[in-house]
Amino acid sequence: LLPLAAAAQDALPDLGGRTVTVAVENAYPPFNLIDETTGEAVGWDYDAINEICARLNCVPEYIQTSWDGMLLAVSNGEFDVAADGITITAERAESVDFSMGYIAVEQVLLVRLGEERFASVQEFVDSPDFVIGTQIGTTNYNTATQLVDESRIQAFDQFGVAVQALINGDVDAVIIDSTAGQGYVGENSDQVKVISESIQSDELGFAFPNGSDLVEPFNAALRSMMADDTLALINARWFAPVLPDLGGRTVTVAVENAY
Repeated sequence: LLPLAAAAQDALPDLGGRTVTVAVENAYPPFNLIDETTGEAVGWDYDAINEICARLNCVPEYIQTSWDGMLLAVSNGEFDVAADGITITAERAESVDFSMGYIAVEQVLLVRLGEERFASVQEFVDSPDFVIGTQIGTTNYNTATQLVDESRIQAFDQFGVAVQALINGDVDAVIIDSTAGQGYVGENSDQVKVISESIQSDELGFAFPNGSDLVEPFNAALRSMMADDTLALINARWFAPVLPDLGGRTVTVAVENAY
């Protein structure tokens, strides 16, 4: 380790082998999902929490639960922490405590591959017949209400269902965080793509019951993971970059053909 990383590691709290219950959805790639090949739960949340607990001497116990009601369950003390790509907001911070933000993400539109009716968020908004899909109870849903009338919004219990509705033609776009959007593109690369234009930028964090004694240890572990680039490595594994969509633009390339 670099001197800075080693110092950060030495300063970490020791939780004495304590079991930490972790709420996950297992339906929000790349943060958490079930690998169809192995049947195992995998994702950014698993890699990050496993590393955090390795540094803090705790044992994660992952418990699958639905997004709807997850933060309420955390605020009631039913889980020690929720890991689900959760946007930090002032409203949510009234009922749960958040860790430091571990990544900033953009809200974007997910559309069908070959979509030619609109190429930007504004073009989508300006067409009154277009319907947007998203997950209920998310900041993406809140942003959708700021973009279009609620009659043009179709909310689903899970983003996976919203994406399938997009593929089936039941909605015209899905508003989603860029990281999760790329996760669904990875699973359906022959059917959907991301319009990389940012609608809104948000920070994500872990959620804890108010007053939890785990917030500061988790923050300390996150800082040490940033210092020694472990967090960057985990991010690189799960978060594909959102690449610009040039919309089929023709690009002229100069070549010599004599080398």
